[in-house]
Parts: sequence; structure tokens; C-alpha cells
Amino acid sequence: MKCPVCGVPDSRVVDSRPNPEAATTRRRRECTQCDFRFTTYERVDSPMPVVVKVDGTRDPWNRAKLVESVQVACRKRPIGADASDELVDRVERAVCRRGGAREIPSKAVGDAVMEELRELDPIAYIRFASVYLNFNDLEQFAREIRDLTKERG
Repeated sequence: MKCPVCGVPDSRVVDSRPNPEAATTRRRRECTQCDFRFTTYERVDSPMPVVVKVDGTRDPWNRAKLVESVQVACRKRPIGADASDELVDRVERAVCRRGGAREIPSKAVGDAVMEELRELDPIAYIRFASVYLNFNDLEQFAREIRDLTKERG
């Protein structure tokens, strides 16, 4: 693994922790040249499905796009990077890896994110919902907040 500081292509693994639930392995590495320590994540590279959008267009699965949308919803909230990464892992497992489907509707992805955010943080949930559900007026915000308040009640 190439060192992100000095670019030397050699590092040693200092610690390795498997995460069976997320199907990843977290590795702490140390550069053999400059002794800089950094973390890498290893995950199985399995074929991912194609996302079918509402208009019928198809896009390859893009984890980075999902991570970015979750980070935007969680911005300036007391949610750590690990929590948002775990959320994305759960969504990915729920919609992509179960059943081996070759295509998944974008609605399934959005619904899974909404469900996870609802449990994680109500403000992040409302932020995501406002974009995902395309809120056009304050009444839609108010209705969603009332529903969320009743659930948490």
C-alpha cells in the first residue's frame, strides 16, 4: 500500500480488525520509510447491481455518490464519520447484496437511506427527505416533522 505522505509503495500492517457485519477489514498501516501511520479498509469486490432511476435510465452502483448524499444530510450534526459509513454499509447490504439482484430501483436505495437516517438523527432525516421526496412547500416539511414526532413520541 502506497504511503499517502511520502509515496513509498511499501508499508506494514500494524493492526487488523475484521468487521464481519460490514464485510470489511480495517487495517492500520505504517510506512516503512517515514513511519507515518494510516488506515485502510478492505472490502470484497463483488459485482454490484445497476440502479434503475424513475425515468428508466440505468446507472452503475456508485457507493461514493451514496456516501456524499448521506454526508450532506448529516453535515453539522453530531454524527461521526464511522456512524455514517456504517449507515452506508447497512444500506448497501440491504439493497445490493441481498438476493443477488442485477438491477435495483433507485426508490429502494432512497427508502433504505430514509429508514436508516430516521433511526440515526431526525434532522439529517428531514434534510435527506426534503431532497429525496422533493418537498415543494412548508406544509410538506411540517407534515413530515409531525409524522416523525409522533413516531418518536
